[in-house]
Amino acid sequence: MSGASEWSVRNLGERRVLSPLGLSKIADDEIPDYVPDGMRVLHDVELSPGEIPDTSRSFEKAGPREYLFFDPKTTRAGIVTAGGLCPGINNVIRSLVLHLVYKYGVQHVTGFRYGFAGLDPASGFAPVPLGAEDVLHVHARGGTMLGTSRGSHDPGVMVETLAKSRIDCLFAIGGDGTMRAAHAISEEAIKRGMNLAVVGIPKTIDNDIPFVDKTFGFETAVSMAKIAIDAAHTEALSALHGIGLVRLMGRSAGFIAAHAALASHDVNVCLVPEVRFDVDGPHGLLAYLKRRLETRGHAVVVVAEGCGMRLAAKDGPRDASGNLRFASADLDIGTYLKERIEHYFAENAMPISLKYIDPSYMLRGVPANAIDAVFCDELARYAAHAAMAGKTDVMVGRWHRSFTHVPLPLALSAKKRIDPHKELWLAVTETTGQPRFVA
Repeated sequence: MSGASEWSVRNLGERRVLSPLGLSKIADDEIPDYVPDGMRVLHDVELSPGEIPDTSRSFEKAGPREYLFFDPKTTRAGIVTAGGLCPGINNVIRSLVLHLVYKYGVQHVTGFRYGFAGLDPASGFAPVPLGAEDVLHVHARGGTMLGTSRGSHDPGVMVETLAKSRIDCLFAIGGDGTMRAAHAISEEAIKRGMNLAVVGIPKTIDNDIPFVDKTFGFETAVSMAKIAIDAAHTEALSALHGIGLVRLMGRSAGFIAAHAALASHDVNVCLVPEVRFDVDGPHGLLAYLKRRLETRGHAVVVVAEGCGMRLAAKDGPRDASGNLRFASADLDIGTYLKERIEHYFAENAMPISLKYIDPSYMLRGVPANAIDAVFCDELARYAAHAAMAGKTDVMVGRWHRSFTHVPLPLALSAKKRIDPHKELWLAVTETTGQPRFVA
């Protein structure tokens, strides 16, 4: 095994099997090229005057390798989907299976049911074979054909299941919790001396996985969120002192709310977990809404669910993965703001018409849109290339429009959040015209 720094990718060993892809080794050839391991993608592309690029902070470039670690004729691949639903999971499954079968000639692909529970015999979920005919039409529907679940399982038990199934390559499709489990499986396999390639494909509509510029499903979620915002705006415009209030997903990061607000052009207030806001006081949200209704007659407010953390004194109810349940009565920021707004204007004897819209799971359960469908296919193909080359403990991603290999320990070392001092939040505040809701 090799891997010197946190930016280095683990390799199972020397690659000796010539790739069946038949690509070019000549740079100017009209046939696409193989990618050498030494090709890198810089993490930092913006430099201060006089600053020298730090090439140590760079990703290994993803793509097909000329020589493979695994012989496709004898390779057995497994796929698992875990965590919450997200548009595009079935697209990734389909593209993975088709690329492995038709391009590499892999004859055995197995799907493990209901997340990592499918790797635990105690759960009783039998794996299913995945052939080209089994995945032919799955991209047309949302959800995951393999099922999903949350919760942790013993890495030793899961690796034992993979060993008994003679799996050589495991593809884990999911969010940060899934990547954490994939890393644990990889570490356990390495301890046992197993040649198991573990490749993660990052999936979260929150777009909060670090070291990738976006995750699949995010584009579709923003499109669906915009539909909800458009409806809220129509309701607000059509009533005396109309207020449209939309609660969107975004547990720790407000990327959906921010991008949907930018796409709408009709949002007047956008609230995200990363930016502090006060509800009360002369500089707070309620006072601003009153001024807005007095001058413009209507308002549209978008709030990310993670703002509900402000309602928890210390903690709150959690799901099987340990995440706070922001849909619970104690942490639901949407219903909290609805009640506070209605009470505030009643106290001020100002009649309003408030329409509250929570599209929540509508964002997660729909099929991928065209942009996400293309992205899912790309991620799946790059994941197949990585696994067949013997890359492990790695996640495929995209950075500065180039596809990359991100070591899982690096991906798990940070959080991706909106920076209130950077371009995205500046764009939101300039588009909405909202002030800082703090004294």
